[in-house]
Amino acid sequence: MIDERHPAFMPVVFVGGLLFGFGLGFSHMARPEVVLTFLQLTDLGLLFVMFGAAAVTAVTFFTVPRLRSTAPLTGSGYGRRLKQFDRRVVVGGVVFGVGWGVSGICPGSAYASLGIGNYPMLAGVAGMFMGAYLQGVWRSKQLSIGERP
Repeated sequence: MIDERHPAFMPVVFVGGLLFGFGLGFSHMARPEVVLTFLQLTDLGLLFVMFGAAAVTAVTFFTVPRLRSTAPLTGSGYGRRLKQFDRRVVVGGVVFGVGWGVSGICPGSAYASLGIGNYPMLAGVAGMFMGAYLQGVWRSKQLSIGERP
């Protein structure tokens, strides 16, 4: 299979990741204690950070497809991938939320947290990888016995 993406695709993804990580660190979203005070509704400052990010994303998702018919670096058309709302989505959301509440950090912020020197977060990152691996093993077993994924 030939990779038809633009040669700048991976560098742009890398720079985007750097910007995302810097933004998480700068806004203190990479600090579990700040996230936990937000989740306890005692400091709602992160609400403005998340609203700002959602607003920029909404404007981008609304305008870019109207300006271009294909993505500039992949050449593929824009489209929506609708996810069926079912039991797995609810259970996954609950498990994710509990993990976020217990650790005070979500996956993207966990990596940024390592970048600001919070090395105990390595245990959380290892847990995320192990959880994803175990879910993959469980799902493979479901598929092998013919259950719906």
